[in-house]
Amino acid sequence: MASAAKKPAPQPTKTRKKRSHEPAKAELLDFYRDMLLIRRFEEKAGQLYGMGLIAGFCHLYIGQEAVVVGVQSALDSDDQVITGYRDHGHMLACGMEARGVMAELTGRAAGYSKGKGGSMHMFSREKNFFGGHGIVGAPAPIGAGLAFANRYRGSDAVCVTYFGDGASNQGQVYEAFNMASLWKLPVVFVIENNQYAMGTSVARASAETEFSKRGISFEIPGEQVDGMDVLAVRKAAHKAIERARAGDGPYILEMKTYRYRGHSMSDPAKYRTREEVQDVREHHDPIEMLKKRLLDAGHATEDSLKAIEKEVREVVNDAAEFSQSSPEPEPDELWTDVLVEARRS
Repeated sequence: MASAAKKPAPQPTKTRKKRSHEPAKAELLDFYRDMLLIRRFEEKAGQLYGMGLIAGFCHLYIGQEAVVVGVQSALDSDDQVITGYRDHGHMLACGMEARGVMAELTGRAAGYSKGKGGSMHMFSREKNFFGGHGIVGAPAPIGAGLAFANRYRGSDAVCVTYFGDGASNQGQVYEAFNMASLWKLPVVFVIENNQYAMGTSVARASAETEFSKRGISFEIPGEQVDGMDVLAVRKAAHKAIERARAGDGPYILEMKTYRYRGHSMSDPAKYRTREEVQDVREHHDPIEMLKKRLLDAGHATEDSLKAIEKEVREVVNDAAEFSQSSPEPEPDELWTDVLVEARRS
């Protein structure tokens, strides 16, 4: 039976870098570069999928880049990240190499899961990225488990757990909320509300459409954030992560965002109009909004931003070429990482 006994807040295990809520010029340029890398990488992945070089499911992150870039900027290297199956952007934002991610998408041995995980199941222990998960809602209990491990070990590391508006209606999410609140676990639940889940609008699928309120009955505070504004995301994430790190328990961040493509590459997205998507692209695109800020503040010029664009395209094109030239896994690799045989001494 779960114990409600209060435990002392974890003691810091390392000297934490102090971050300003207002990013400096260099950080803003990094945000722009990181979001652009995700956008161009996903566009290239879409092309490779259309050419038959990527098999299985493929869920693109185009339009939602500000969420993961803003949140990741508030984390330390020993903090953990776990997410669902729309995960390529999270991998890149965690610092995983574009070559390794693209190689995994194309099923090559140089991929992060040796070509056996594909789009939805990549991991990097080095970057504290615990996956990509194909089971809807699974990141919530696993993320709470990672946070429990931090608490148990006396670490002040925080686990950021991403999932979507559709996953928010899964029962295991609420079980995780209950345990996380009961034990005051250092976890931040980031709900990426792209407003359509698998293809049904939030208004038609959810009785409570403000997902920041989903933790009320578990005494988990939350807030709604403009997930298309990387600076608003960073500010909210900074506050939530500091709170969790101090031992004050879980927090919910509902990121109001929008995906431009369908749920997956096989989804024609006929449940919304082209005009709706175009309106978001023209007036609320996360990359274009940050670009305007950089130019208006004199932090960048059109030429300097074009140079970043050129650099990003080179990285993405290199990743695509690498993924196609890398060898496929050897047949024997099918049997590795599947079973561990324990012998009695």
